[in-house]
Formats: sequence, C-alpha cells, structure tokens
Amino acid sequence: MIRYIDSKKMGRGIHGWLDSHFHFSFADYRNPNNINFGVLRVVNDDMVQPGTGFDTHPHANMEIISYVVEGELTHADSMGNKQTLTRGQVQYMSAGTGVSHSEYNHGKDVLRFLQIWIFPDQKGYPPNYGDWRFSFQEREGVWMPIASSADNARSSAPVRIHADVNVYATLVHPGKSLEFPVPEGRQAYLVMIEGRAAINGIPVLTRDAMEIVEETIAVVPEESAHMLIIEMAKG
Repeated sequence: MIRYIDSKKMGRGIHGWLDSHFHFSFADYRNPNNINFGVLRVVNDDMVQPGTGFDTHPHANMEIISYVVEGELTHADSMGNKQTLTRGQVQYMSAGTGVSHSEYNHGKDVLRFLQIWIFPDQKGYPPNYGDWRFSFQEREGVWMPIASSADNARSSAPVRIHADVNVYATLVHPGKSLEFPVPEGRQAYLVMIEGRAAINGIPVLTRDAMEIVEETIAVVPEESAHMLIIEMAKG
C-alpha cells in the first residue's frame, strides 16, 4: 500500500522568523486523523531566518533527529553540548528523562532543517546527544544509513536510537534509479527533501511525502532527487 501526501495540504506554521510544514499534527495544526505514522510522531520541515531560532525549551522521552538541508544549525543543551552543523549533516538527541535545548540560525542565510521525533521503545533512558558530519557525496546513488536501533547489529548507521527504526538518506540523479523494499510487517515514510521523481509511477515533488506499507518502491528521478526515508515496524 502506498499513500501520496501533497505538501500543499500539510499543516503550516508561519511566524515571520519561522515557516514550517507539519507532516503530522503539531502546535496549532490539529488533525485527529494525522497524529503519527507508527512510532514516527513528528516530521517538521522548518525554515528559520538568520539571527533567530528556537529558544531553550524542555523535552522528555522522545528520540529526536535533526537533518540539515541548507544553512547552519547551532545546537546547545543542558548536557553541555554546543555544535554547529551544515548541509547534509545530522544531530541526534535522546531526551530520555529530560533535557533542555535550543536550536538557532546564527548564519547569514536561511536555515532549512527537518525535525524528526520518534517514540522510544520505553521511557526513562538517560539523555544523550551526538552529531555526524556526513559528506554529501556519501548518499549519492545509495540509501545512506543514518540511524538505526541500538539492537540492530547488521546496520552500519552511526546514530543508534531507542526504537525499531531505520533512517536513510539518498541523492539520485536523472538517468539512475533506486529501489527500496518494505517487507512484510514493516512500513516506511518517505520525504522528498529536494527535487522531483516518479515513485512507482506517482509524481513526487519537493516537500511531498509518501506512506509505504509492505511494498517495494522504485524511484526514477526526473531531476536530482534528495530524499529521506524512515522505515519501522508496521503499526
């Protein structure tokens, strides 16, 4: 089963300094039929103006991955971490028993990044933070592993999260194609970050998404297609 999601029909949060597309219910966007997809609770596509950002605020019992699309993302938290990431780089924060953090754009250009929140397999983990500075070329033509369950010994993903989830990124150029199998008992959520592709014959544009349940997809780019996929147990 495949369900195409048009970005023009997503929730929005526009606040001058911030322009967000909400894939699921978040903030003032409330849709009781669109709360989560399995353990995936939040995918926010955030555009943050220079010199602004999210002030220090708390989280608990959530696995949070941030994927930088363009610009600079500066993170600071109550564990003492402070880092700045750029295009294609990733940070991970396990909020666990509780952590406070801020996310700012101290650069000169607009920051675009994806916030991804995943329910952990249990509550009460110690808070944790990490970041990974992938080169952009690492994802060209392949599904580059970003994150996986801490129990998945077969995965080479550097980010290890407290959930049965696998996260991949890719950049596929015209003239190439790529498949992604979603086996029985599994489902996946795909985000077209940039570009355009036909996925199982369905046109998917920048910021569009797709729910995939127990089905293999074939990606045929019509222009360079930069995508993220979050694969998990069905449910």
